Amino acid sequence: MSKPIKIGTRDSELATWQAKTVASKLQGLGHETEIVFIKSDGDLDLTTPLPEMGGKGVFTKALDDALLDGRIDVAVHSYKDLPTKNPLPLVVSAVMEREDPRDSLVAPKGIEFLDDESVSAIIATSSNRRKAQWLHRYPNHQITNIRGNVNTRLRKTEENNWNGAIFAAAGLKRINLDHHIAQYLDWMVPAPAQGAMAVMVRDSDEEMITITKNLNHRETELCTRLERELLNEMEAGCSAPVGAFAQIEGKDITLYAVALTIDGSLQYDIEITKPIEEAEGTGRVAGRKLLEQGAAKLVEELRK
Repeated sequence: MSKPIKIGTRDSELATWQAKTVASKLQGLGHETEIVFIKSDGDLDLTTPLPEMGGKGVFTKALDDALLDGRIDVAVHSYKDLPTKNPLPLVVSAVMEREDPRDSLVAPKGIEFLDDESVSAIIATSSNRRKAQWLHRYPNHQITNIRGNVNTRLRKTEENNWNGAIFAAAGLKRINLDHHIAQYLDWMVPAPAQGAMAVMVRDSDEEMITITKNLNHRETELCTRLERELLNEMEAGCSAPVGAFAQIEGKDITLYAVALTIDGSLQYDIEITKPIEEAEGTGRVAGRKLLEQGAAKLVEELRK
């Protein structure tokens, strides 16, 4: 390309890190790049709980608009923020290699409270998935809403009288803030595609599709596809209390998923292992099985 590739991103430290990573890889392939900052509704409104704003799509719409208008050539997203249904003429042309997919607990005053069942601890998260899984494990705890970028949420966690807040480990690691992690939540099933970055372009821009598909990490792309397929099959949006994680071991891929009531009182789970070459459609099968188990009621509850 003769003109620089315009890479659109939100202006938080984490989003900027992600855009710079894509820019660096494209430069390594011999392309000039330029980063363009775009404000989203999710960045401008830091008080309304995410599910009330329409879920994670509030972070992506402004970048979608910039792509469609031709103000940018490429948008970089945390893949878990992208809705699984995309009616727009946009396509994910590459899924970058995944960082640590786990959730983690930031607890400035320590984690001793986790072992004391008499403590009615206060944990901050704006995610229904995290809330439901936390309450399933710690039913006597309370959940409070928290919004803002990683740095803002860390500051709020320090300033408030909460016992802790839940963060994606990947976000903290990428911008060297993982020293704040008090505990990795190995028991919590992450959001579909958590820890992966998605590169999105116009579906008519064949040149940009060809250029950016060189950034695709095949294993991450396969695992996240199954996870997002499950969410799509359940017709559960990004704000649903559904977790899914796929992992490749040798020649097999295992998909594990959970669906819960928001109060954590009911949990349905499923695990399916298939040879990699037979993995196509596993997310849909797992999603249907969860719905049959009883998760259909949970999805209906969300729509009310």
